[in-house]
Amino acid sequence: MKLILTSAALAGVGAVALYLTQGGSNAGAVQNPTVTVAQSAVPSKGGELYQSFCAGCHGTNLEGQANWRERGPDGRLPAPPHDETGHTWHHDRATLFNLTKYGVAEMIGDPDYPTDMPGFLGVLNDQEINEVLDYIQSQWSDEIRLPYEARQAGG
Repeated sequence: MKLILTSAALAGVGAVALYLTQGGSNAGAVQNPTVTVAQSAVPSKGGELYQSFCAGCHGTNLEGQANWRERGPDGRLPAPPHDETGHTWHHDRATLFNLTKYGVAEMIGDPDYPTDMPGFLGVLNDQEINEVLDYIQSQWSDEIRLPYEARQAGG
């Protein structure tokens, strides 16, 4: 059963990736999302935004919800961690941006997809979404963050 649930979760991530690469309605909406952490107060502003809009599900310390890889009885996956124990750092910045802005169901074009992740379009502007992502990224160790940034820059 665990293998089936894991496969289903991976299929969902794969569907999002395929949707983005095949030009879905919101795919490519962000041409140049911020890739590196700004050398300003952005991480602290992003931290405030994260605590206000994300921490309720993803945890005040980016720890996510318990059993985040296992679907609940309602078919929904708990919120994953955004720290190094999760998979956030496996995704490119444009995918993370679009997941935050539009939500999973909108991105994959399936309004019935079982998810608690809302889109923040109309709630956070593009700069604020990037500030939240900068904050999350700033919390990763150099061992995770530096290779991530290099991948985003094409290196």
